[in-house]
Amino acid sequence: MIATIINCITVLAGSLIGVLFHARIREGMKEVIFISAGIISLLIGISMALGTESIIGVLLAVAFGGMIGELLGIEQAILKLGGFFEGISKRGRRAEAVPREDEAEDAEKKNFALGFLNASVLFCVGAMTIVGAIQAGAEGNYELILIKSVMDGFMAIMFTAAYGIGVAFSIVTILVYQGGLTLLAGYIAPVIGTQGLTELSAVGGVLVIMIGFNLLGVKRIRTGNFVPALLLVPAVTWLMPMINAFIYSIGG
Repeated sequence: MIATIINCITVLAGSLIGVLFHARIREGMKEVIFISAGIISLLIGISMALGTESIIGVLLAVAFGGMIGELLGIEQAILKLGGFFEGISKRGRRAEAVPREDEAEDAEKKNFALGFLNASVLFCVGAMTIVGAIQAGAEGNYELILIKSVMDGFMAIMFTAAYGIGVAFSIVTILVYQGGLTLLAGYIAPVIGTQGLTELSAVGGVLVIMIGFNLLGVKRIRTGNFVPALLLVPAVTWLMPMINAFIYSIGG
């Protein structure tokens, strides 16, 4: 767990640095930061997604996972959790001298929740998270998680400069998800297998691409609703040989 705790510390440190930029930059400059973060997210997501060995498997996992998430309203639940954390954050601050306009306050709440959501997804869906957590838990090898920690710290600076302090609360997600993977590594690795890890990373890449589209304003995608795709990947990977055989039999 020590590697995950270090990861949380780097994200928190990056977020605190990002808060300084967020408070000082003009609105026009925030657009530049959103574009920069969006392009970087696209690059990260595409590099992850291209590692797939089964486009059909990724398509099935993302499509059915998205349907499940839409039915369950997962993104809305995550945003509500972000709102809960924002309430904690506000109680920890002193009352402001000048009351905020309702519209400005609503925008702040939205950015807080979106920062929490997008940072949680970005920091937890990559191959480095999954493989690194398993290596740390099963082998005591912290190298990959430590490298990820440095990268997450820099991304936290950029995301916090764009969204605000909500990004810092993603350390709760990192602690629960990445920490949980580390503790359960000995059980998870044999079940998922090497190919399962590859496809899990590819599906995670698709989710990061969605974040990039949101940051660039290309299309508003409810990324949180696609999180169940990560849970479906192992099953889809296991079923793919049978699906391929069925498709081949129809084609033949």
